[in-house]
Amino acid sequence: MAAEGKGLGRWNGKVVFVDYGIPGDIATVRTKVLKKDYAIADIVELETASPLRQDPTCSHFGTCGGCRWQHLPYEHQLKFKQGLVEEAFRRIGHLDYPTMNPIIGAPEEYHYRNKLEYTFTNRAWLTQEQIESGAEIDRRAAGFHVPGRFDGVMQIDTCYLQEDKSNDIRNFVLNLGKEKDWTFYNMSAHEGFLRNLIVRNTSIGEWMLIMSVAEDDPEKIETLMSALASRFPEIQSLNYVVNTKMNDTLYDQDIICYKGTAFITEQLGHRRYKIGPKSFFQTNSKQASTLYDVARRMADLSNKDVVYDLYTGTGTIALYMADDCKKVVGIETIEAAIEDAKENARLNGVENADFVAAQVEKILDASFLAQHGKPDVVITDPPRAGMHDKVLEVLLEAAPRRIVYVSCNPATQARDLSKLAEKYRIAEVQPVDMFPHTFHIENVVALELK
Repeated sequence: MAAEGKGLGRWNGKVVFVDYGIPGDIATVRTKVLKKDYAIADIVELETASPLRQDPTCSHFGTCGGCRWQHLPYEHQLKFKQGLVEEAFRRIGHLDYPTMNPIIGAPEEYHYRNKLEYTFTNRAWLTQEQIESGAEIDRRAAGFHVPGRFDGVMQIDTCYLQEDKSNDIRNFVLNLGKEKDWTFYNMSAHEGFLRNLIVRNTSIGEWMLIMSVAEDDPEKIETLMSALASRFPEIQSLNYVVNTKMNDTLYDQDIICYKGTAFITEQLGHRRYKIGPKSFFQTNSKQASTLYDVARRMADLSNKDVVYDLYTGTGTIALYMADDCKKVVGIETIEAAIEDAKENARLNGVENADFVAAQVEKILDASFLAQHGKPDVVITDPPRAGMHDKVLEVLLEAAPRRIVYVSCNPATQARDLSKLAEKYRIAEVQPVDMFPHTFHIENVVALELK
């Protein structure tokens, strides 16, 4: 298996990456990208199926693109994910490290996500079978984007990533829209009433809905929201937004709480967190606790330590570790996330945490260290692009005794670790699977000052 979940084969000396191919398959494939050194292909006919193959649970497998490894038993998914980390460390980072810990699998293969976003469309994506059937099909739909198509949304009947109530809510809005003959959104013309639906839930049983419509029609909005409130009285936070922009992002929109509270609450370990409509939060709550436990253990904190949490988000990791150190400083670009972090500090009675809204590479310098104290331990959980070179330079200059690097991209993590190797050695490597049936992997590395 190769990066991005593709199977890797060879043909006439050329590397071929095959979508949905797995080791052991013998297949006829058609190239869709052809380069000098490699090709990317789709399977046209599976001549001999790999003994590793299994029947996928979801009927939308292969078109939706959300769970690209459902045709692999979970134990083999874990094996291949650990292999992706090892390959990145060897091929990209050329790193020396102790034996990698066995990957920690998720306790649940399905129903593990706490957030899903559905899109409504008046022109549902049709499969080849639907086209060839010649049957008349209602193109009004609610579901997920087809990979590589901004305007392609396929109807989802059942998604197994979130608890079943999520399917009930989506299908209720879909059927209500058809019954009322409301318009569904057209992504090319940017018109229509029903646009998006975000469903969030927590491990302690709380639910939030954010209904996005593209027409400011008070009568329709009231009908929709009152119907949702009546059908699902257990929803703690029922919200809507009128979004007439050209894109679906809601960070710059006014979200109106129709019923209940403007937030829901999650419990991770010994901490509680308020989650608002715009809050970023790990989408697998149960496995997030495992991930943070690993990071806290690797940090090996004392009550005299000053800890920096870079790319802190809503401060989840910072607050998770606050009891074990003298002071923790979190830095995050998104101001709304920092406000959430401060609110969660108040909620948990944490008084030794400071949160700063700024780009890490712009604010982390000698003057910042002088103001907040030189870090003894640094926790960093950057986006997929990894850390900026300026941040790496500051870390090498500050030389904290320990760095815990949490990453969702082993390739950029390996690149950054090779640069930090000037002063640091790898003490421990722990892959953690947050997203079963996908090729995504979290990896935690403990670095010790040489």
